[in-house]
Amino acid sequence: MGVNAQDVTVDERSAQPEIKAEGRDSTVSSIEEAKRPSEESEDAAAEVLQAAGVGFRKDDPSLPCLTVRMWVLAIIACLIGTGVNTLFTFRLPSITLSQSAIQFLAYPVGKVWEYVVPDWGFTLFGRRHSLNPGPFNYKGKKENILIYIMANLSFATRLSADVLTEQRVFYGLKLGWGFELVVTFVTILFGFSIAGLARSIITDPKTLTWPGVLGNTALNAALHSTHDKDDETTGSQWKASRYKFFFIAAAISFGWYWFPDFIFPALGYFTWVCWIAPKNAVVNQVFGMKSGIGLLPFTFDWAQIAYTGSPLVVPTWAILNILASLVFWIYIISPALYYSNTWSFAYFPIQSTDIFDNMGKSYNVTKVVNKADDFTLDYAKYKAYSDIYLPTTYALTKFGLSFACISSLFVWLLLEKRKDVMKAIESSDVLRLFKKGDVERESPQPGYKSVPTWWYLVTLAISIGLGIFVSEYYPVQLRWYGAILAFAVSAVFFIPLALICAATDLHVSIDVFCRIIAGYIWEGKVLANIWFFDLGYITGIKGLWFAQDLKLGLYCNIPPRDLFTVQAVGIVISTLSQVSVVNWALEHIPNICTNKAANGFTCPFSKTHFNTSMVWGALGPRRFFEPGSQYRPLLWFFLVGALLPVAVFLVKKKFGKSRWIQKIHVPVFLGGLNYIPPASGTNYGSWAIVGLIFGWWVKRHARKWWMKYNFVLSSALDCSLAIAGIVIFFTVFYTGAADNFNWWGTSVYKNTCDWKGCPYKTVEMGHKIGEL
Repeated sequence: MGVNAQDVTVDERSAQPEIKAEGRDSTVSSIEEAKRPSEESEDAAAEVLQAAGVGFRKDDPSLPCLTVRMWVLAIIACLIGTGVNTLFTFRLPSITLSQSAIQFLAYPVGKVWEYVVPDWGFTLFGRRHSLNPGPFNYKGKKENILIYIMANLSFATRLSADVLTEQRVFYGLKLGWGFELVVTFVTILFGFSIAGLARSIITDPKTLTWPGVLGNTALNAALHSTHDKDDETTGSQWKASRYKFFFIAAAISFGWYWFPDFIFPALGYFTWVCWIAPKNAVVNQVFGMKSGIGLLPFTFDWAQIAYTGSPLVVPTWAILNILASLVFWIYIISPALYYSNTWSFAYFPIQSTDIFDNMGKSYNVTKVVNKADDFTLDYAKYKAYSDIYLPTTYALTKFGLSFACISSLFVWLLLEKRKDVMKAIESSDVLRLFKKGDVERESPQPGYKSVPTWWYLVTLAISIGLGIFVSEYYPVQLRWYGAILAFAVSAVFFIPLALICAATDLHVSIDVFCRIIAGYIWEGKVLANIWFFDLGYITGIKGLWFAQDLKLGLYCNIPPRDLFTVQAVGIVISTLSQVSVVNWALEHIPNICTNKAANGFTCPFSKTHFNTSMVWGALGPRRFFEPGSQYRPLLWFFLVGALLPVAVFLVKKKFGKSRWIQKIHVPVFLGGLNYIPPASGTNYGSWAIVGLIFGWWVKRHARKWWMKYNFVLSSALDCSLAIAGIVIFFTVFYTGAADNFNWWGTSVYKNTCDWKGCPYKTVEMGHKIGEL
């Protein structure tokens, strides 16, 4: 989910890049907007950076980075983070050992190391290397960030684990550790390479802020400035330091999470209207949050609110675009389509991750896919069994809006951002390398050597070579030309997706585009479809994580070559950890990926990908959208996506002085709901409400509080949630201590049509949907 990036001027004492901001109500603004004299003063922009802890101190190049302490803690954090986050990708709601949690947990461990480990060392090439490089306070802040950056690779694990699970569990093909290790390594390494090659376009520019890292800079400042005068807000009644506030907020949040996660889970699934009328299908479809659209989006569970990411770091204008999309597409269009029984929607739940057959049951893929025949579709069996039917929000978001978003991306880029992108491309490292043979680049960090472009070209060549190898050697149906085409698609879409992420911290999806291409080329071959999706889409998503860390490195003055080294080592560590945990989970968690699994280990994302690969891989877009097919009208969304940016562009030209008109962002409006399903209107609605409360109301009425604590609060909530979720799972659920714990608060939300997925219409015995 132009580049609306912030324009903030940094304190001259620091070596931070100069960034600019748009004004009071958002964290970022577009490049063009930053140049407009009508924008608000830069005072508000400077406040945002101060709130995020950027520029508290002047950079000190002598601070240690690649120390023994950093390497040991970073590798441990990477192993634990990747392992935990891979494990919980199988769960709904998912719990993430967040960036803040890893960054926070590294701090006390680093302090213990400071006081316990002796100062033993050796001298190599004129430089002393010690087991204890000194204090882990301000002097250890760069170590702390590098520990986080290596562990941050754990946040790029979900999609890879989903694809491996999809192939092993839902298609029943296990190719062994060798295949899983190589394909996972390739996916991460290619993302690392394209992020590095595009850094002059997406991370170096001073106007691009990547708001997703502001919570990390705020936490870093809080942890390593506990006694600094920099942490005081002049004239403010809020005297508690950021450090103290973080611990108080995290402790309260940790204690509270035991209620929605274990003691009183109905607080998380707070569908109280459904509890009043548990058997009323319409009430549950409208107000439910599992199979309903969540019209009253209230929940007391931060895991549900922050399901798509913390709303406290997202700019207000982006939240408003998502909220408008939610209201229009989910609260208005979806019910209209559903209750009018368009495309037989009313015979299924209004929201589900499943696809269905003509009896209203979940589609049984084993009836139509021949495992013995290279996992291809038996079309005769398919016609004898049933066509594929989609639930409403699945068809609307995963198909219609995905189509519209894909076509809108390049039209939007052409109309609103072409000058900025062309200027950046003309000065890019790769273009200069091929034109002038210049492998050195000007570093955006004065005093530090930049990473030569050819380093990233080498890693790119390795990733492509291994991608071709794995596509040819293993029976995944993709072949060498499929791997090359997938990498090309990933590279083409990477820059526009990165520009949106740099502005909003939202990841817009192009997965359906990859599915369609694979569906036309390898019709009926599901494995080719899922691995084209892996190499064509997941690589780009992982590239966004690397790009975000590159920006964090700029903010925290990390030497670029040290950052490259840490990321490269982290790729290897995270690959080993991720594949190991996937194998352990699939072999040791009872009933995993089924509705019988305890504590939500139902593999919701893998199931969604499986259903999508069935449509695009087995059946194929040619058959699915053939003339006369019921879902063929969804193709009109491509035209909608192409025309809407033009219309909005003309409106902006006409009403150029209107601040609200200028904030309309078509790709975000069309692509911002891509987590639905399995996310629901409750997840997005509560996310928007909390985001607007803090990003607009609190910022306006308690500005100094927001300045000092907003980003720290975001980190505290994410951190405590992750730690509490892990503690509760391993101490209560995994041990079986909760097996007999049952009362009204643990079951009331399950005894509803929302939980059971009741449809509006039912198929009569002996009939099929196509016959009704």
